[in-house]
Amino acid sequence: MGARPEPASMSTLCVSGGRVLRPDHDVVAADVLVDQDDGTIVDVGEGLTGDETLDADGCLVLPGLVNAHTHAAMTLLRGIADDKPLDAWLQEDIWPVEAALTSEDVRAGTELAAVEMIRSGTTAFADMYFEMEAVVDVVAEAGLRARIGHGVVTVGKDDEAARADAAESIAVAEEFDGAVDGRVTTAFMPHSLTTVDPDILREYTERAREAGVPVHVHANETTDEVDPIVDEHDERPLEWARDLGLLDAEDFLAHGVHTTASEHDLLADTGAGVVHCPASNMKLASGMAPVQAMRDAGVTVALGTDGAASNNDLDVFDEMRDAAMLGKLAADDASAVPADAVVEMATQGGADVLGIDSGRVEAGANADLAVLDLDAAHLTPEHDPVSHLAYAARGSDVRHTVCDGRVLMRDRDLTTLDADAVRERATEQARALVDRA
Repeated sequence: MGARPEPASMSTLCVSGGRVLRPDHDVVAADVLVDQDDGTIVDVGEGLTGDETLDADGCLVLPGLVNAHTHAAMTLLRGIADDKPLDAWLQEDIWPVEAALTSEDVRAGTELAAVEMIRSGTTAFADMYFEMEAVVDVVAEAGLRARIGHGVVTVGKDDEAARADAAESIAVAEEFDGAVDGRVTTAFMPHSLTTVDPDILREYTERAREAGVPVHVHANETTDEVDPIVDEHDERPLEWARDLGLLDAEDFLAHGVHTTASEHDLLADTGAGVVHCPASNMKLASGMAPVQAMRDAGVTVALGTDGAASNNDLDVFDEMRDAAMLGKLAADDASAVPADAVVEMATQGGADVLGIDSGRVEAGANADLAVLDLDAAHLTPEHDPVSHLAYAARGSDVRHTVCDGRVLMRDRDLTTLDADAVRERATEQARALVDRA
């Protein structure tokens, strides 16, 4: 018998000297040892060492945040049109500018989004937009994790153009699923139940099933989306979506503002998730999503910022605070959507909705981490770290960001992107885009 081969050596990173938010939201003093070769957490405990060290003294190590619904390149449209309801905002301001988008615009806007997300501790995001090859390139360069898809809108298009748009979304999903060493996954992404022809929805959802990718769609965002479906089909939008073949277990919808108990039961039964976008919903006066009722029904709820044109930032810490506050108003109950719930929505809930093995700090999970510096006046005194995460912390409090075992930000300095160059490029592209539009 031959000699037993030596185990392959691994390169390790130790996030040391801090405290760790465990999956049960207990906070303990511990180090986190990461295998940088396969991008997973090896161990969580005291006295660990690695080949490389990331100092977490005075910090809380938590799962990297998940922005489960956004349109990343819309950073170029930040502040371009404010203080309008959704339909007017889209039709009068956003869609005309988006018609002039180029691949370079999308690349510049997505780079800017990546800088913003890394600096605020987000390690994974879902992106529904256009020119997705450029988005994948940015994800690869930035070191993030993403579920991406080409957004489909068939309103105002003839049948040939509508089918071409939907076919492109399927082609993008098939081409890029599993790209960038598995850090990119995909979905078929029709824009909404009212902006995509129902025959197209049905046919191309079937093609998504054949391709083995989920469906991501805006749904029940405003009453203007709900009422026409109820009037025409005599059933709730999500019931109609199910009839069209949507709402499989891996599918996820954005917003779900105007949903009913029967729709919550339907979501819970199918396993489809909901991404709550409280800041966007408030800014566009779309309404207050019944998040506590969804969670009580067993629906998996995640958090998303939506695009920077309707938020106007990509800081998921802001989103946690908004979700907790708005959830209490929606339920008329100060105990609704408590701190631990929104922290879960921003981490494990988002990971579950996107189908990634992240969102928790424990051995075997993806090494996607945010290290939050607690040395700030607005985080003092510290009675409850989870309360601070939900109600007081800011993206600017993040000291380090790690994704897939790779340090993307160390001591507030980005390691994968040149932030100044990205901002300059995005500014130039935004100005040129508006001039063309």
